[in-house]
This record gives sequence, C-alpha cells and structure tokens, in this order.
Amino acid sequence: MSRAAGMGDDRSRIGRVDDGEAVAKRSPAQLFALVFGAVYILVGVLGFLVTGFDDFANRTGEVLVLFGVNPLHNIVHIAIGAVWVVSAAKHNSAKAVNTAIGAVYLILGILGLVDLGILGFINHNTADGWLHVVSGALGLFFGTKGATSSSESR
Repeated sequence: MSRAAGMGDDRSRIGRVDDGEAVAKRSPAQLFALVFGAVYILVGVLGFLVTGFDDFANRTGEVLVLFGVNPLHNIVHIAIGAVWVVSAAKHNSAKAVNTAIGAVYLILGILGLVDLGILGFINHNTADGWLHVVSGALGLFFGTKGATSSSESR
C-alpha cells in the first residue's frame, strides 16, 4: 500500500498464509527490538529474585548467573527492555531505538570494562561490561545496516 493509503513508511509488511489470513511480517530491526526487549525485561525481573529491594544503588557483589545486579540495575534493565518492546511495533521506531540504545550500551560497556568508577552506583562486573559491549554493537547493527533483510532492501 502507498503512503496515501495511510501505511506510512513502516517496513512492517502484510503477508498471506495458505488460508488467506493476513499476517504481519516484522523487519530484522523489529525482531531484534522485540527479542532483546523481552530478554532485558526478564533479566530485570529475575534480578529482583537475587537482590530484593535492599542496597538499591550499591555495589553488593550480588550476581545473576555471571552478571552483577542491584535493584537500580534491575529497574534500568526493565525500563530499557520496555522501550525496546514498544519500539518493535514500527520499523522506523525500532531502528531509532536500536541505534540509540546500541550507542549508549556500547559506551557504557566500554566504561564498565575500563572501570573508572563512573558507574559505581550500578552493580556491574566484567561480564556486564562485555554483555553491554555486545548488546550495544548488535543494537547499532540492527539500527543501521542490519535493520532490513536483503530481500527488503532490493
């Protein structure tokens, strides 16, 4: 459909399945935002099982699997996850959010690995630093070059 028909520039396409029912197809940017958003929300919620609500913004040594957590870190993961999930509704918003979160996470990941003490209020460790570097790099990829499939870009 055209822009005039009210579909905008969104790359979410409508496909057909065998029985004729319409099915929305998501771009790689949208799928990434949806999956990573859901994972970050889950990690934030599970983090509270480890931390409870004590020592809200302190470095406590508490870990979820390998990753340092505290209640503030959990809330940040839930909020970032929610932004990612909401952005997955439209291709352009997913691209923008993937790029923004990707850039911020890449910077935070590097700062966490260098550990200049800037992030002292977030309980983090080396595993967190690498996770954020990888999440940031993937976010940037799915916000730019990887935002569309090769068949969509033709």
